[in-house]
Amino acid sequence: MISYDVFYVMIICEWKFCKDPAQVIANDFFFFGLNIPGNMRNKNGLNITLVNIDNLVGLNTLDISLACIDYAPYAVISPHTHPRGTELLVVIEGTLLVGFVTSDPNKIFTKVLNKGDVFIFPIGLIHFQINIGETAALAFTSFNSQNPGFITIGNAVFGSNPPINPDVLIKAFQLDKGVVEYLQKAIAPN
Repeated sequence: MISYDVFYVMIICEWKFCKDPAQVIANDFFFFGLNIPGNMRNKNGLNITLVNIDNLVGLNTLDISLACIDYAPYAVISPHTHPRGTELLVVIEGTLLVGFVTSDPNKIFTKVLNKGDVFIFPIGLIHFQINIGETAALAFTSFNSQNPGFITIGNAVFGSNPPINPDVLIKAFQLDKGVVEYLQKAIAPN
């Protein structure tokens, strides 16, 4: 009969990579550093520290992951989606305005969150977060996926490589050709 411990170690091999069960150590189930504030001195005013299968081997096949988000005052996580996971956000410090949009009909659900508040972003729906406070904010977000994905809407639409044909974007967003070309140039990958 296989012990639970050996069975769990065997599962680790099934999803991303195999690790010899004899080589598994406690650190495969340990992550350090979420108590250290992230660097928010960037154009987005954000630091997102992911805890996922790439840096915590023990998450393999468990369908969970975590992120710690440090927000500078007025920082925005622009509209995005997680195609493979529902997100649960918990505010630890600060005040956030959060929301998501459903389709058919397009309806927005928003809420101002304070310390201790929780909000759910259903799988695949476009959502956003903004620190509406004058001080830094901190939140933890968890996913029911070890790899929920992250698609930023503006980057995906205007920054794809190769670019989406401007005629498609002009008609889809009812924009002037100059605006589409400006956005494509501004968001294009380096």
